Amino acid sequence: MTGSSSGTGRAPLPPFLRLCPGGPGCCQHIPGSQAGTVNPGGAAPPSGNRSRSGRFPRLCPLVPPLETLTTKTALLMEVRYYDQLCSIEPKFPFSENQVCVTFTWKDAFDKGSLFGGSAKLALASLGYEKTCVLFNCGALASQIAAEQNLDNDEGLKAAAKHYQFASGAFQHIKDTVLSALSREPTVDISPDTVGTLSLIMLAQAQEVFFLKATRDKMKDAIIAKLANQAADYYGDAYKQCQYKDTLPKEVFPVLAAKHCIMQANAEYHQSILAKQQKKFGEEIGRLQHAADLVKTVASRYDEYINVKDLVDKINRALTAAKKDNDFIYHDRVPDLKDLESIGKASLVKATPVVVPLSQKFTDLFEKMVPLQVQQSVSVYNQRKADLVNRSIAQMREATNLANGVLASLNLPAAIEDVSGDTVPQSILNKSKSVIEQGGIQTVDQLMKDLPELLQRNKEILDESLRLLDEEETTDNDLRTKFKERWQRTPSNELYKPLRAEGANYHNILNKAVQADGQVKERYQSHRDTIALLCKPEAELNAAIPSANPAKTLQGSEVVNVLRTLLANLDEVKKEREQLENDLKSVNFDMTSKFLTALAQDGAINEEAISVTELDRIYGSYTQKVQESLKKQEELLKNIQNAHQDFSKMKQSNNESNLREEVLKNLAVANDNFVELVGNLKEGTKFYNELTEMLLKFQNKCSDIVFARKTERDELLKDLQQSIAREPSAPSIPLPTYQTTSAGGTKPAPSSTPTPAPRTMVGTKPQPPARPPPPVISAASSSSSATAPSGTPAAAAAPPAAAPVAAPAPIPGASAPAANTAPSQAQGPPYPTYPGYPGFCQMPMPMGYNPYLYGQYNLPYAPSPVYQNPGQAPYPAPQQPGYPFPQQPYYPQQ
Repeated sequence: MTGSSSGTGRAPLPPFLRLCPGGPGCCQHIPGSQAGTVNPGGAAPPSGNRSRSGRFPRLCPLVPPLETLTTKTALLMEVRYYDQLCSIEPKFPFSENQVCVTFTWKDAFDKGSLFGGSAKLALASLGYEKTCVLFNCGALASQIAAEQNLDNDEGLKAAAKHYQFASGAFQHIKDTVLSALSREPTVDISPDTVGTLSLIMLAQAQEVFFLKATRDKMKDAIIAKLANQAADYYGDAYKQCQYKDTLPKEVFPVLAAKHCIMQANAEYHQSILAKQQKKFGEEIGRLQHAADLVKTVASRYDEYINVKDLVDKINRALTAAKKDNDFIYHDRVPDLKDLESIGKASLVKATPVVVPLSQKFTDLFEKMVPLQVQQSVSVYNQRKADLVNRSIAQMREATNLANGVLASLNLPAAIEDVSGDTVPQSILNKSKSVIEQGGIQTVDQLMKDLPELLQRNKEILDESLRLLDEEETTDNDLRTKFKERWQRTPSNELYKPLRAEGANYHNILNKAVQADGQVKERYQSHRDTIALLCKPEAELNAAIPSANPAKTLQGSEVVNVLRTLLANLDEVKKEREQLENDLKSVNFDMTSKFLTALAQDGAINEEAISVTELDRIYGSYTQKVQESLKKQEELLKNIQNAHQDFSKMKQSNNESNLREEVLKNLAVANDNFVELVGNLKEGTKFYNELTEMLLKFQNKCSDIVFARKTERDELLKDLQQSIAREPSAPSIPLPTYQTTSAGGTKPAPSSTPTPAPRTMVGTKPQPPARPPPPVISAASSSSSATAPSGTPAAAAAPPAAAPVAAPAPIPGASAPAANTAPSQAQGPPYPTYPGYPGFCQMPMPMGYNPYLYGQYNLPYAPSPVYQNPGQAPYPAPQQPGYPFPQQPYYPQQ
């Protein structure tokens, strides 16, 4: 609402901002202060925010924190963001099935409940995002309008402008929200709500014009009409939201109060008009009505609006009017229903939303179009190029035909060469034109440069293909060497697109070589004549054979007709040149057309759209080309007929025929010079442009070859490391006598694999604790006799011993027959020394171990385990007669 300290009592209205609560720095953050609010009474009205429920990837750059933004800056950013949304909408198919970006917004007026948050809606619709952003634009515009200083003209103009913009924004949402969302929107952006908001903004704008008229002291009749119109707007807005709980509860009393205030102002100024018209009774009646209105506001809505100043002003005027009427005029006071209605004057309207809204709009996605659009534009450009080239080719062929016909008829030299011993003026003009363009030296230089340019392009192309060939050869060699281990995409498959592109360039160069051959052949055929045309006039005249003076034909009608026809033909040629330039300069971007078609239909009918647009753009040019060709055909026919009459009138002999032949050749030389120079310059431009394309192609080839080389080096490194981790030597089988038990039978293989021995560097194994000496008694002898074979008597009652470090091999302890010697260790890939094959076990004397009793019960005498030099000892198996628990031999690494 508009705010001021005057008696109109502008009241606060809750804000209508939709904000993104993700925190400072998000591009959608707008200062969440109250939109369009002024509270003269000092009570802060409650605020309602239209907010996002969280972050998501944004389309515009981040903005400074909220604390550093002004309301005007925030509106500018919102408007720019809205413009970018409108720009990107037709370029990408935003939907749940294609480009799915979910936009989540909270209701602006729903404050939520204790156990639940405010209502929110999440849609994968860019139209929904545009609607919410435009909502914030309208709210911010109303806030800027409310912040204006209404005591000066600039503030009044700015306020009216922003209120009308806000009204237009809300009105646009009302018209488009249903089609943009394709579902029921939240209450705050429903058509009824935004329609009411649009009307409120329009009422505030009308009130600003009322303030402006009051400040400028305009006629009371005009001020009364402006105030009455504002009251009408407020009344309509109040009726629209009277039976709805959409807007905050503070809105309804404010709208009702504003309606009464503006109606009271209208009655007040109309009473002044009645007083001026000597209608004192009407004056009193209108003032009484105004007093009743402001009294209602003061009694019902005093907590929202302070109308004390307006009440005092109306009461003073009413008291004075009654006093004057009672003592002087005694005019009858009419009833309220008998008073004439006050007219209305609306000076405001909702500003329509026309994209772009920002004045300095820059499309960030100008060059970004969908693939389908890009393909359609490419096909359209090809159609356009074919049409333009076809039209230009037709005109150039017609021009060459006309020049050839004139050269064969020796025109215009024939009608100029009447003396027979001077150079015709047309030949002199052609000679001057050729010399000004550089003459034969220009042609020679261009012919010299052309092969160099061709050779340069060939070298670039050959070097590019050489890079691919070398890398592909290396890849094939490594694939043959490593076979299935060489796991990466083959180069011949990866380079197929580049090979195809290189083959295309190769074909282009072959065609260029053929075209260069044709140009060179023409150059060699006409070089002498062109060189003669470049000579000075005296040398040129000497080179042309002279003839007897011809019969005077200068004044004849045939010569005049020929000159007229030739002049018309020259005019056609000039028009054709201009038409060719116009055809080349026409430029129309079809991207927007294809984007619109894609957005509306979901597909692009490229052929129909392109044909229609090409006909619209180039239809007039094509028609002019055909008219030019038809006109030239008629002129050439008339020139040939007139030349026949001219030839009959002209004397002819051998000398004149020879002279005429030379003049024809000179005329043809001029045409050939122009054509050669054009072809050579076009060829030079072609080779230069092709060089740029080939350099880009070479860069692509070198980049991919470098990437493949890096990938190859990494793969080779990995392969080498994996090969290094493999065993370098096979397992060496042990002799039979080491794998066979004492009884001569081969033991059954163990289900658990035997761990490979490991050499512990820096760790010396500690021997086990020495067992205590046995107690010799008769009982031990008897128990020894009953023990199983190969088991010492001490095993029946082993003493408790603390565990110690891994034991070293015990002299005299041998492996049991049931165990198999472990196989060769699968160690690191460097070679290992297999050691000696083993030694024959020699029995030790009985007195070797004084603590071991019952030795005669063993199946064989214990023998020491001999260790092969260079190898770790085999683990000693558990001996049943040891009085200490088995310890691990070496920790497995």
